[in-house]
Amino acid sequence: MSNNLMDKIVSLCKRRGFIFQSSEIYGGLGSVWDYGPLGVELKNNVKKAWWKSVVYQREDIVGLDAAILMHPKTWEASGHVSGFADLMVDCKKCKKRFKVEDLKDRKKCEECGGEFTEARPFNLMFETYHGPVKETAAVVYLRPETAQGIFVNFLNILNTSRKKLPFGVAQIGKVFRNEITPGNFTFRTREFEQMEIEYFVDPKEADKQYKFWVEERFDWYFKFGIKKTNL
Repeated sequence: MSNNLMDKIVSLCKRRGFIFQSSEIYGGLGSVWDYGPLGVELKNNVKKAWWKSVVYQREDIVGLDAAILMHPKTWEASGHVSGFADLMVDCKKCKKRFKVEDLKDRKKCEECGGEFTEARPFNLMFETYHGPVKETAAVVYLRPETAQGIFVNFLNILNTSRKKLPFGVAQIGKVFRNEITPGNFTFRTREFEQMEIEYFVDPKEADKQYKFWVEERFDWYFKFGIKKTNL
């Protein structure tokens, strides 16, 4: 999509009250957006329709609203602390930062022709502090995905809902990713919402359940006239 067309879409969304730049009166905060009167209604309608479809209309899926802040060991165990990262380089001349996978083997900066630094990992999780004094408080993270809240509550949900395998857990919630190169309107932002289902099955039934979910997905697409070959 051309920059000119994207600018027109952004302008239209703002004029109609769908979306605004966050903190615009102070110059704005990059890649963070506020949803206006029409935008928040549109979002709520989408979330309500999804929740009705995957929770209310199914007997094998329950809902959850897990906290954004979690014990840091959660992210250590999941590999996010050590591995949730992108490779990043800086231009030695103009100091602009780039994600390595976006460079497509380019050896020079397209902005100024400068050389790049050595690639280094950049963790995408936002850090903050849990406790009254920063020096002694524990480092915690703003969650980069909603799935971990489902995983750590598995036994709680199993015991209280009295569900038996197979069953799923659905959640809608805010997540945060400190993207190196965010942009393109709302397609890559640092704060956004996820709608997610984690479905738990007996390992012996995994292939059967996988086939069921894939076929169900195909059937859903068929209802909207989308061919299987396009998926």
